[in-house]
Amino acid sequence: MGPPMRELIPFDCAGETLLATLDRAEGDTGLLIVSGGNEVRMGAHRGMAWLAGELAERGVSVFRFDRRGIGDSTGENRGYASSGPDIVAAAAAFRSAHPTMRRVVAFGNCDAATALALFGEGFDALVLTNPWVVEPSDGLPPAAAIEARYRARLRDPREWGRLLRGGVSLPKLARGLQAIAQNKVKAPDTLADRFFAALPRSTTVILADRDATAQAFAAEAQRRNWRGTARRVDTASHSFARTGDREALLEAILAALT
Repeated sequence: MGPPMRELIPFDCAGETLLATLDRAEGDTGLLIVSGGNEVRMGAHRGMAWLAGELAERGVSVFRFDRRGIGDSTGENRGYASSGPDIVAAAAAFRSAHPTMRRVVAFGNCDAATALALFGEGFDALVLTNPWVVEPSDGLPPAAAIEARYRARLRDPREWGRLLRGGVSLPKLARGLQAIAQNKVKAPDTLADRFFAALPRSTTVILADRDATAQAFAAEAQRRNWRGTARRVDTASHSFARTGDREALLEAILAALT
């Protein structure tokens, strides 16, 4: 048996032409990858292309695509909040190109994870990494990430020395503490509210332990007493780009698929 086939597949979405890459395998499970941010389908540091090849070698077909206005696809880029039609069209194109699949799982990182929770109906399961559930405020990281960083610094004697020597920006410290305090009182119908209300039971969440977006998700999940499945990777890399991260992510996805 030769290596898995990699094919380019165009498909239609709302009058535009989107381009996808299919890594075809012989198994009956397929993974649809939705890119986060403004990344093209190969992913940061070619991470999604690598992941697709590794999964295909293990019998999982993988479909990656550029949403409207990104990479090789036509149309206007209107961000993740408008990507629902793109996800629906991609899932249909995937199933059409590989009709022998019996199970289709969707995977996304950051705001792609959020988009899948909000718009990803019809999948057998979701695998979401570092879901984006807290909108930025005043250019600061999420309050949970600020709090985690301050807790780590308070345990470090060198940071106390920096504070006493004037090496810490007091205005920045004040803004961080204010962000933590404001996080205690949430406005109704936040992005996090919508995300957790829409999240299917058949969802696995994978978190980069020291990533700010992942820390914000973990804080919101704890606040809501979320009982879903969460796996953790010991990294600060949001895109799992550091040494060993790709392999850890691959292992976590394979565990979720099985």
